[in-house]
Amino acid sequence: MAPCVPRDAAKLLCIHGNQLTESHVNALDQLLRPSDVLVFNDTKVIPARLFGTRGAAQVEVTLFKQINLSCWETMIKNAKRLKTDDIISFTPDFQAHVLCKTPEGRIILEFNRSGADLMAQLHLSGTMPLPPYIKRLRGGKESDKADYQTIYAKHEGAVAAPTAGLHFTPALFDRLAAKGIQKLFVTLHVGGGTFLPVKVDDTNLHKMHAEFGAISAETAAAINRFKAQGRRIIPIGTTSLRLLESAADETGIIHPFFGETDIFITPGYRFKITDALFTNFHLSGSTLFMLVCALAGIETMKAAYAHAIKNNYRFFSYGDACFIEP
Repeated sequence: MAPCVPRDAAKLLCIHGNQLTESHVNALDQLLRPSDVLVFNDTKVIPARLFGTRGAAQVEVTLFKQINLSCWETMIKNAKRLKTDDIISFTPDFQAHVLCKTPEGRIILEFNRSGADLMAQLHLSGTMPLPPYIKRLRGGKESDKADYQTIYAKHEGAVAAPTAGLHFTPALFDRLAAKGIQKLFVTLHVGGGTFLPVKVDDTNLHKMHAEFGAISAETAAAINRFKAQGRRIIPIGTTSLRLLESAADETGIIHPFFGETDIFITPGYRFKITDALFTNFHLSGSTLFMLVCALAGIETMKAAYAHAIKNNYRFFSYGDACFIEP
């Protein structure tokens, strides 16, 4: 599985009310209004997958969520075999020891590196944390280092890509700018929990993962100004949308944001900021599918996904996209 070449050659299903129209991402500038404002997530994916050993046993570690400068919550295959204080070695001088296990079965590791030193070591020893449905040999493909990163990625911290943004190219950015469409950037460090399915019948009982996000005072002021002018605010991806909605008060005013959000958007939610959405196709049982159903309507999204399956649209991280105008 690999992205389209060029990236903006991917299919785009336009969902306007209950009307479906087929297009391609490279025509997005023609589908938007000159007054539209696009909000991108400029998080940068880190090489969050590590291969090490515990004694003679091989161990595959995927970073899930950062706890502090040296500790991470992680997902580890065959984690049941690990015990508190076990040592996992990735290189002769790069190690982590097991602090504890979480109730969900994840492992808290403390590395013998911290902060910038740990990040530098991840770039030396780690590989890109591709989703499990993208099959790769151990170590991955060299091309994934660029493919699984947006062209505008800036702030390191994500362990999964904001995949809607993977479709954008310099050429598409140029066409958007030529039309006068405004681009703004926020940061939400996508965590491993973003793709976890909902396993309870009552969504009120689902515990949403928390992710770190930031919206600067300047960006918040710009969004409020554009919103007051009647311009559409269009998040690029569900991560941008979740952060915007987290930072908005009940009157629809965005405030500067610096902290964690665990917002869980389900049908019935009243959107405060979002006027339309550009996003990928998601797993049907995921929180992300519930979010798009909240925006467009459950029956509309079921029909859109049925159309996409019938017409061989590609789903998930390296797949096609949809543009939702509720």
